[in-house]
Amino acid sequence: MSSIYEKYGLKQVINASGRMTILGVSTPSADVVETVNYGLNHYFEMKDLVNKTGAYIASLLGCEDAVVVSCASAGIAQSVAATIVKDDDWLLENLHAAPLIVPHDIVVPKGHNVNFGAPVGTMVAMGGGRLVEAGYANECSADQLSAAVTPQTAAILYIKSHHCVQKSHLSVEQAAVVARKHGVPLIVDAAAEEDLQCYYQYGADLVIYSGAKAIEGPTSGLVMGRKQYVEWVKRQSMGIGRAMKVGKEGILGLTQAIENYLVQEKVSGAQMVEKMTPFITSLNSLSGISSRVVWDAAGRDIARTEIHFDEAIIGHTTGDMVQALKNGDIAIYFRGYKANEGIVEVDVRSVSPEQLNIIYLCIKSLLAGEKKA
Repeated sequence: MSSIYEKYGLKQVINASGRMTILGVSTPSADVVETVNYGLNHYFEMKDLVNKTGAYIASLLGCEDAVVVSCASAGIAQSVAATIVKDDDWLLENLHAAPLIVPHDIVVPKGHNVNFGAPVGTMVAMGGGRLVEAGYANECSADQLSAAVTPQTAAILYIKSHHCVQKSHLSVEQAAVVARKHGVPLIVDAAAEEDLQCYYQYGADLVIYSGAKAIEGPTSGLVMGRKQYVEWVKRQSMGIGRAMKVGKEGILGLTQAIENYLVQEKVSGAQMVEKMTPFITSLNSLSGISSRVVWDAAGRDIARTEIHFDEAIIGHTTGDMVQALKNGDIAIYFRGYKANEGIVEVDVRSVSPEQLNIIYLCIKSLLAGEKKA
């Protein structure tokens, strides 16, 4: 609705960075929006809604139980709190102030201790945990993970993300074996991942997804897994979860989005390549720019356009180009994780062919010293 942009003086956005929180993540389908609207306009017994939608989602995903939370970050904090508090009613209400004598260390591979928009450690601390790193930034084996587990360990946390170090790190399956060996739960943060079943099947006790990323639901999160652990997560609604509660519309909207997601045809990486090929051809006609297809670093079937700026030829730094495109009349956002190397990536999943052409024309105009779009 263009009037919204006009009413608040907002710029329209071309989201070539992917499903990122800073841009509102994704755009749900019409029936998800309709379900959200229904939820907004009706009353429910919230505990019943939480339990029955969770059971319904669990039946769809083939796990023991599930619960909708406000976002994936809240899922981490509440899952950590769940593994520490368990059934302790006093600790549930006093986690913020109690000197913890129960196990509360959360072991994470060092290469997974990342900032995904906020630090992983912040979410762990919000849940009452103390982050303990295993291995090294460039290496964490099953033995190194196991060596970090002590009687004070409440859980192992595995972050499945492109933000994390990929090389020389153990798999989720290997982490599950370590967790079983020590009798502690394995929490997997799979916020942006596209497979909603594999990590549970690999042996994780709790798996956390963003509801608004791959699933394309409303702002929300999903925690699924073993029934006892999910029940402990639910209990956090009377503890730290109160500060991050999800509304009835979010619960219903995400449930509908998951149902859709499991049956809809996914856009393949090959289809993404086909979509971006004319864009790459156009970019490669510009002096000082080379572009090509690259694949997702975390192993997902996602193809992107990599753009390399030869700064000596174009006379601008890559950072300046990225900033200029953000500051245009239409704000264009790239994936800029490698901007220091002269490289940005274009995620085409949320971009139309017409918008790809706008991006090309804006880059061309900047190189020619013309007014940006």
